[in-house]
Amino acid sequence: MEGLFDHLHYWHWWVLGLLLLILEIFSPAAFFMWMGIGAGVTGVILFFVPGLSWETQFFVFAILSVVSITAARLWFRRNPIQSDQPLLGLRGDELVGKVFIVESPIINGSGRVRVGESNWKVEGPDCEAGASVRVVGADAAILKVEPV
Repeated sequence: MEGLFDHLHYWHWWVLGLLLLILEIFSPAAFFMWMGIGAGVTGVILFFVPGLSWETQFFVFAILSVVSITAARLWFRRNPIQSDQPLLGLRGDELVGKVFIVESPIINGSGRVRVGESNWKVEGPDCEAGASVRVVGADAAILKVEPV
């Protein structure tokens, strides 16, 4: 009796690799791409050595996937991607150093300031509404401020 995986061909691995690369487009992290590369290389190996059992093919795929993911992680840890806007997406950090007017008085260390079209919660020394404060730090959606 023949099994499901008894007739794997090189092009099956290439299709799997392509599907994993397509899946990478919808994934928030670069993970499936490296598995797709592992599948593609497994297909290349099977093209040149067509007699490999399906167990060996899956083993090669698993090893190549782990090696490619590990190599990519090591590479990007040593060579981080440089950005001309490193604070993009970190709105609170972008506001550090800017001065704003207190909208709701800071009482017991907590208040609100107006930033553009939105209000931000702030923490810092007590201040009256209308006072100017400088952002000295950000913790998630809370700005740390000091009086100007």
